[in-house]
Amino acid sequence: MSKITKLIISLVLPLAVGALGGLATASSVGTWYQTLEKPSFNPPSWVFGPVWTTLYILMGYAAYRVWTTESEDRPGAMKLYWSSLVLNAAWSPIFFGLQSPQYALMVIIPLWMCILFMIIGFRRVDKLAAGLIVPYLLWVTFATVLNGAIVGLN
Repeated sequence: MSKITKLIISLVLPLAVGALGGLATASSVGTWYQTLEKPSFNPPSWVFGPVWTTLYILMGYAAYRVWTTESEDRPGAMKLYWSSLVLNAAWSPIFFGLQSPQYALMVIIPLWMCILFMIIGFRRVDKLAAGLIVPYLLWVTFATVLNGAIVGLN
């Protein structure tokens, strides 16, 4: 497989995860979500799309760098990446589709841990790739606090 094919796959896959999350979100964001008590630090809805799109592109490029680097640590790092995508893909359908912030919190905490370990694994393969994942960890940290606050207020 060529490097350009790997780059395209690496960028499209997380964006597809985001698109699926967007579909799950769209069903409730204008209705059920509006009825929830939210903390004062809840950002406006329009912030989420651009932030997640940027993060998915960074994640994809980081994964591409790891995928195309020869290293004995690559398989473990990529397993953490795939795990993070699965957990990421599960969060929106649980939070918005099932309308369950409580269950979503039980997904986002392992997601946060997976991202942290992914950064460590990526760093063993490619330091830039690890750095590209840091904004993802920071945003999921914020999202975890927000999710927890929504659970606490509702």
